[in-house]
Amino acid sequence: MPGTRQGPLWRSHAPAGYACPFCELLAGQIASPDNLCALSDLVYRDATVAVIMACDGFGPYGGHAMVIPTAHLETLYELPDDVAAAVMRATRETAKAMKLAWAPEGTSTRQHNEPSGNQHVWHYHQHVFPRYADDRLYGQIRHRVPVADRARKARELAAALEELGFRG
Repeated sequence: MPGTRQGPLWRSHAPAGYACPFCELLAGQIASPDNLCALSDLVYRDATVAVIMACDGFGPYGGHAMVIPTAHLETLYELPDDVAAAVMRATRETAKAMKLAWAPEGTSTRQHNEPSGNQHVWHYHQHVFPRYADDRLYGQIRHRVPVADRARKARELAAALEELGFRG
């Protein structure tokens, strides 16, 4: 189940013998005792992506959804272009479906890579949240970054994109 692909910029963080909870769900069998997924969490599936319900919520509200590739891919770094596009389309449609189903005041999406990026499951997943004014999803304090610092970081990031050969 765990992905073995690694690149020069990252390494897998899945521990030896990792039993992927999302792969178990997609296989239709929850085998690991610490897997918090339930078979009823599966919302949608096609050959490339699936939409599943998350087991946790924020504030007084229920869970949110996650869009995952059906193939075991650990991070954003290794998503093939067609899978990345399918994930984004499914993310958009899931957000629209939340608006239709629950009439939230808004929606948010987020995605995490590696432990310091707050990733906890070693299978790529894009969170889709129904949002409400009192949900407390983002409890951290934001701070302003000076324009000069942002400009320096913009130059550094542009140089790195060029080095990677990104042309859009």
